[in-house]
Amino acid sequence: MHVLVATAVPVERDAVARAFAAAADEGRVLLGSAGPAPAEAGRGRPVIDFVAVGVGPARAAATTASALTTAARDGAPYGLVVSTGIAGGFAPHAPVGSLVVADEITAADLGAETPDGFLPVTELGFGTVTHRPPEALVRETAAATGARTGAVLTVSTVTGTAVRAARLRERHPTALAEAMEGFGVAEAAAAHGTPVLELRAVSNPVGPRDRAAWRIGDALAALTEAFGKLTPVLESWQPHDR
Repeated sequence: MHVLVATAVPVERDAVARAFAAAADEGRVLLGSAGPAPAEAGRGRPVIDFVAVGVGPARAAATTASALTTAARDGAPYGLVVSTGIAGGFAPHAPVGSLVVADEITAADLGAETPDGFLPVTELGFGTVTHRPPEALVRETAAATGARTGAVLTVSTVTGTAVRAARLRERHPTALAEAMEGFGVAEAAAAHGTPVLELRAVSNPVGPRDRAAWRIGDALAALTEAFGKLTPVLESWQPHDR
């Protein structure tokens, strides 16, 4: 299977790449999209490509769509897109250092403010706000990595107050984390009919901004460890296993 791993920034991409480098040394995966990739993938060796898509859902969608289109044009379409990186976690449900795998990827601020509160675009009669990764893949990823399972929210503006954090959890009671790219990546994947997965490591609590409390290094280490455990899942999972 040909897999695209999408992160926001290069430091996240490099953390994931380190995990797969060990698997590549063992001959379990191939890194990059060289000529033999489709044949190797067909023999059960996942082929992993990495891309830093940029910050925010719009740029993430555009960059992911470009990568998917190029791969399809070259005869090596992706069978899975993985959105990953660090995230804010909703305490106490997803504490700093924990892993979260999304059973739904939801755009939390795509809609309209009204006198009666926020309305998502679905309630305005158009668009979508949620993509659901394959249940089997979510289940197997959680089992392999120890990740908690719940909604991961995509926001264009990072939450910086306790009030907004509480409102988000009220609207999305299963939410465990928020980040800025997952929904954009998922939109691009859906346009190509490609399954998507979102796996995040929590670096800070969602709420009042306190940079002293952020643990980005610890979250990146947790991300590297998680993807080191994900290789067997990718070796066995097939896109038809929904």
